[in-house]
Order: sequence, then structure tokens, then C-alpha cells
Amino acid sequence: MKQFISAHDVTNIQELINQALAYKANPWKDETLGKHKRLGCLFLNPSMRTRLSTQLAAQQLGMETVIFNVGSEGWALEFEDGAIMNGTTVEHVKDAAPIMGKYFDILAIRTFPGLKDREADYGEHIIKQFIKYAGIPVLSLESATLHPLQSLTDLITIQESIAHTALQKPDILERKPKIVLTWAPHVKALPQCVANSFAQWVNAWGQAEFIITHPKGYELDEQFTNGATIEYDQDKALENADFIYVKNWSAYHPYGTLPPAGGEWILTNEKIRHTCNARVMHCLPVRRNVELSDEILDGPNSLITQEASNRVWAAQAVLSNMLQNK
Repeated sequence: MKQFISAHDVTNIQELINQALAYKANPWKDETLGKHKRLGCLFLNPSMRTRLSTQLAAQQLGMETVIFNVGSEGWALEFEDGAIMNGTTVEHVKDAAPIMGKYFDILAIRTFPGLKDREADYGEHIIKQFIKYAGIPVLSLESATLHPLQSLTDLITIQESIAHTALQKPDILERKPKIVLTWAPHVKALPQCVANSFAQWVNAWGQAEFIITHPKGYELDEQFTNGATIEYDQDKALENADFIYVKNWSAYHPYGTLPPAGGEWILTNEKIRHTCNARVMHCLPVRRNVELSDEILDGPNSLITQEASNRVWAAQAVLSNMLQNK
């Protein structure tokens, strides 16, 4: 694995999930794999779980990690070719990225979409510039359109939950689980990254019946959703679901807008009555009683803490593969 930007960089998703779970069972089994190797983590927007879990994963492989918050600790970066830099940007990525390539063995980057220019965001200009000029493997800690470490984590959590459920209900192993990605309300426009990425990974995994439900006007880019069933009736989509992934996103067209949608899309215990006792997931952070109700988040169906803790094993599996360049 020379880089990790999307599901397309993974040869065998199931193998990667299994490797992550093996690290969960024995975190230190490859503790010298990254000895004398450095991971540089560049954050162009804030992070908590992604930052901490990636750092822990690297340490468990013996790597040294350097964290750098570009906005608050360094010069404002310019990414446009031919730019006349007489404004607020001080350093061009053409000059910064090659230096990062000399300092580190792997470069991990977290960027964020502007939600103003769809073509620019979906062109993944920022992370592609680092890939172009750094000269070393690049790991996405979230980009303008995708969040691959989160999505790998989600599949790890689903497989782990299926294995646990099978102890009481072995029939779940005889069919594909039904996974529903449902839109949720929010107070502001959020990017499509997590939803895009989750759809891409579930479709590429190919081990589930996959439904996406959202109000009209919130359709995602078909390059990520192709293979899923789109259902505008949330109640219908949730019938017999085994897993419900809750996430807000803004519109793909008109880009970054919030078409009218009612608060009835918030998930409650009443809404999951007709599921297969579905386990509920969310990438966090979550706005309680806006995106998800307290009764779900604090109830027995919630997987959010387990899901977040699995971020370490997803990052460790990916870093291990990158170190071995498999």
C-alpha cells in the first residue's frame, strides 16, 4: 500500500479488517516494525479521535510521531499553481511538501472542504498537491470528500458486532447484514466526506445489503453510492436493519446548501422498533438531541464508544501495510 486515500488503495478490504482485529487482540505484536521511522501528521482542521488514535497506532508499531497544526503553528499555505503570493498565504505547498518528504517516512494529512466550490473540493486539490510534491507515502486523515480511516473503522466495528451477535443469533452468519446509512439533521452545513466514504467502503466490501436514506435534495455523488439502494422513506429503509449509521451531510447539488428537511429524521428508540434490534453507529462528534437522541446514544443499541476505540486498530493496520509497502 503506497498511499491510503480511499477504498481503491486497498487490495483486499476483508484482509485489512482481519489484520486490524489481530492488532486489537495483540497491539504490540509488531512493535519494532516502525523502529527509526517517523510519521508526520499535518492538520489543516481540528481533530480529536483521528489525531489521538493515529498517534497511538504509530507508537504501537515503534514509530515516532510529529504533530503539526498548520493553521495555528505554521505559515498559511498556498496551493494554487502560478499564484502571486501578495495576500495572506506565506508558503507554497511546492516548497513545504518536499521538506516534509525529507523529514518523514509517511505523511498523514487532514484537510477539509470549503463547501463553496464543488469542483475544487471534489478534485481533492490539497491532498493531491502533497502527494505530488512530498515524494513519500501519504495517508489521509480525512480529505475534502472522503474519510477512509473512519470507514475502515466502521467495517471493523460491524464485523466485530456480527461475531458477537452470532453467539446468541447464529442466523446472522447465514445472510448478509442489512446496513442503513441515514441522514440526520444538523444546525449547519457539513461536508459529505463521511457519508461518501462509508458508502464507498460498504459497496467495495460487498458483504452487506446496503440502503441509503435521506430527504430529497440530499443525494450524494453516484460515484460513491452506486451499488446501494436509495430510499427516501426512512421508516421503510429501517425495516429489519441490523446496523444504522447516522450522519448529517449538506447537499451535493446545490453544493453545500441545506434543503428543507424536518426534525423527524432524528433517530429514536421508537424508530428502531421494526429493526432487527439494530446497532447504531456515528463517527462523532455528535450534537445530542439534534442528530441523535440521548436515548439512543446512552442506550444498549449504541456502538459509538466501541466504534471510536476501534480507530486505533484501523490506523495500525494501515500504517503496518504502508511500512511494508504491501
